[in-house]
Amino acid sequence: MEITVFLLVFFTGFLSAQSKYIAYNTSQGVVEGKLNVHLVAHTHDDVGWLKTVDQYYVGSNNSIQGACVQNVLDSIVPTLLADKNRKFIYVEQAFFQRWWRDQSEVIQDTVKKLVSSGQLEFINGGMCMHDEAATHYIDMIDQTTLGHRFIKQEFNETPRIGWQIDPFGHSAVQAYLLGAEVGFDSLFFGRIDYQDREKRKNDKSLEVIWQGSKTLGFSAQIFAGAFPDNYEPPPGDFYFEVNDQSPVIQDDSNLFDYNVQERVNDFVAAALSQANITRTNHVMWTMGTDFKYQYANSWFRQMDKFIHYVNMDGRVNALYSTPSIYTDAKYSTNESWPLKTEDFFPYADRANSYWTGYFTSRPAIKRYVRVMSGYYLAARQLELYRGRNNLRPKTDSLGDALAIAQHHDAVTGTEKQHVADDYAKRLSVGYVECPLLNISYCPPSEVDLSPGKKLVIVVYNSLGWRREDVVRIPVISKSVTVHDSNGKEVESQILPIANASIGIRNFYAKAYLGKSPSATPKYWLAFLASVPPLGFSTYIVSGNKTTVVESVVSIVSSNGSKSGTIEVGQGNLKLVYNVHEGKLTHYINKRSLIKASVEQSYSYYAGSPGSNTDPQASGAYIFRPDTTNATKFEGQENILLPQNPLTVLRGPILDEVHQRINPWIYQITRVYKGKEHAEVDFIVGPIPVDDQIGKEVITQVATSMKSNKTFYTDSNGRDFIKRIRDYRTDWDFQVNQPVAGNYYPINLGLYIEDNMTELSVLVDRSVGGSSIVDGQVEIMLHRRLLYDDSRGVAESLNEEVCILEECAGLTIQGNFYIRIDPLGEGAKWRRSFGQEIYSPFLLTFAEQDGDNWTTSHIPTFSGVDPSYSLPDNVAMITLQELDDGKALIRLAHLYEVGEDKDLSVTASVELKKLFSDKKIGEVTEMSLSANQERAEMEKKRLVWKTEGSLVEEPKVVRGGPVDPVTLIVELSPMEIRTFTLIFLT
Repeated sequence: MEITVFLLVFFTGFLSAQSKYIAYNTSQGVVEGKLNVHLVAHTHDDVGWLKTVDQYYVGSNNSIQGACVQNVLDSIVPTLLADKNRKFIYVEQAFFQRWWRDQSEVIQDTVKKLVSSGQLEFINGGMCMHDEAATHYIDMIDQTTLGHRFIKQEFNETPRIGWQIDPFGHSAVQAYLLGAEVGFDSLFFGRIDYQDREKRKNDKSLEVIWQGSKTLGFSAQIFAGAFPDNYEPPPGDFYFEVNDQSPVIQDDSNLFDYNVQERVNDFVAAALSQANITRTNHVMWTMGTDFKYQYANSWFRQMDKFIHYVNMDGRVNALYSTPSIYTDAKYSTNESWPLKTEDFFPYADRANSYWTGYFTSRPAIKRYVRVMSGYYLAARQLELYRGRNNLRPKTDSLGDALAIAQHHDAVTGTEKQHVADDYAKRLSVGYVECPLLNISYCPPSEVDLSPGKKLVIVVYNSLGWRREDVVRIPVISKSVTVHDSNGKEVESQILPIANASIGIRNFYAKAYLGKSPSATPKYWLAFLASVPPLGFSTYIVSGNKTTVVESVVSIVSSNGSKSGTIEVGQGNLKLVYNVHEGKLTHYINKRSLIKASVEQSYSYYAGSPGSNTDPQASGAYIFRPDTTNATKFEGQENILLPQNPLTVLRGPILDEVHQRINPWIYQITRVYKGKEHAEVDFIVGPIPVDDQIGKEVITQVATSMKSNKTFYTDSNGRDFIKRIRDYRTDWDFQVNQPVAGNYYPINLGLYIEDNMTELSVLVDRSVGGSSIVDGQVEIMLHRRLLYDDSRGVAESLNEEVCILEECAGLTIQGNFYIRIDPLGEGAKWRRSFGQEIYSPFLLTFAEQDGDNWTTSHIPTFSGVDPSYSLPDNVAMITLQELDDGKALIRLAHLYEVGEDKDLSVTASVELKKLFSDKKIGEVTEMSLSANQERAEMEKKRLVWKTEGSLVEEPKVVRGGPVDPVTLIVELSPMEIRTFTLIFLT
């Protein structure tokens, strides 16, 4: 009885105890002499991955992933207003801008105050967090500019920090171009190789001064930091989204589970652990991860408590912070930092798990992005010349679609299939003129040119110099002739379309359009077009019965060649084939006196399904071949069986060699009369998987060169970086995947060299490649795999195209280009022809019936003074009209220091002659992303100290100020200069 009374009294007292309001002190700043823990509240919001960008924003399709970005942004505003000391950073402008447009003026004003006070800070500031491997530097600049200019316009702010926390490896171009050159003071990221990370933890070099460009050196260096454990909160249970499992701080002593000291101890232990691998008394905690803060108060309530109680404890100092505050704190210590050069590729998160497969995954969308990028560059030029007008279509929707396509789960090919389809659909909105020309389907050119009818072709050249190139279009009749706008006949050539191409055309046209083409052209018409810089020329195609120049077609088999070899090419370049083996054997250039043995072949790596000892499979992200040796295709060594002869086409403009490699690989090698490289047109697919083996198809170009394990690959189409097989500059590399661990991203090309010659291979899209054997390079063209690689996408990389119930694996058609030069002379071709690959001729068509087109239309145009063109070492990578009526122009020097004996020098551009019909009133040099004046950016630049740095850094040449009278722009090697122009009316 006494015990019962006691218990009743106890519980009555317990239940009637009143909780006391606690005012948490969150005002703490940096404290000298203590370990400062900077709590950075953030969310990482993929602009498409498992769901489409729209589904992520509104929170639909949550059976795949419970994520709603709209909830995140809605939740953040009132949570920040509740405590002026709270801070939050936001990155992806594609989401934020959509949310911003939906808000009332009251909310917009509130958000502007939060941004102005520093509570809400925009980090990175691009439309997305772009990838750094499969992206071209022009696309990286464009998508960043879209975000930065919006932030400047709406908030008058310029982002200070790069925040590339999720991309799968990090490029040198990101560091110096999309870091220092956009005005960032620091760059932070999450993913680096697991071996590299452990080494950097041991010697406290996770944070470095990164000099990404050997040409621009210290003038474009940046403070950079890799997180100790990706971009999530540190180990120790610090996740506080609703339903997360981490224990919250229970600080009401009247309730059970009071755990303040326990949680403070967890915090201090995690802080000290990170301090042991970090220089200075400042550490950053990334408090958030993918799509967090959908209920922001859940996080901030716990961080309030941690700051309050940890600082009462006194062993370390906790504070609400941002990467900007953290960077300034690091800078104030006057510490000297290790120097980092080159890049952080390739990336592996553990043994046998190299994220080098995504360099090639989804090659179709990679090509689509590249095509649309060149189209967008040209379309903006024409928009400026014509003038932006709300009554006409604008380039804005294409710019937005291209921007989100640079996301690190978009162009990378690491998204779910329905998301990849969504990206492609968005890109298609901005491109309507023969979008299926790559599969020889172009209705405007496939017209009946009966007497009186003519086909008008307007050819646009977006490059800054006059260009001559071959135009190829499908036609239904071989009886055609071509004239220029002056009525002069242009040399042309008719080539039969290969049966392999016709099969692709018929299947894919029906798949994409829902119906079969009404006619099937049998021929390609090829003619040489000459087009002025930043201008167009007009050509007229008409029916003709007498002057047709057909290609001479010969079928060469081992029985039909007495010598055993054939030679193709009518100009300086000759390719020699062994007829009996059906192989290319020699590359001969009469001008440069090159005679080199060379072979080109196809193989595949069998994608690993994983094993009992290591379940890691090859997939969208991971490249893990089942063996270290690529498998040659059966019969390839004796390809010239009676059913597989060589087919050779010869004509006045080009020669072609057609080869059926196997039932699902077809190749056409072209040699143009006026060019000194070989163009390879390949068709790969559908890759068969009936044997239950996923395949990763490569092409190899082999020579007798002594390349000594060394090769060079481009960084986002910009700098070339030296690679050494089985070697890393920054640590002692333990080789566990000798193929995948030596693969690198390629956007422009790769090359090898010895003491006499250099072999270059350029590509038409981003791919992966390497030199696994001395004297040989390889690029991966296509992948079809049957297992998921367990990195979150939860699908195998098995792309199919369906017509009703009939589905087939995806077929890829594309090009790569081969050239051999004397040592030191290859850069001219790589740089100049690389620009032509990125910016091909753009074709538009009209049908002329009766009236003379050239008298009723402007037949030729150039935006440049007739006597002028850009120097050979300079490209115009941006020319567009901005919303405020100004023009934005970017000029890029194409060469690195020492890359070419003639062209690695300072160049000059005369702006007055670049705009022949416009008078320039004002020129302002801007940062790369055009959101602040360059001079202002330079004044704010932080100058960091590096370990062992010289008292005086090596001199870096930069172009000088632009004289307002002469308007001449100087560009030093690798320099990109950005200007806004005001034209006088």
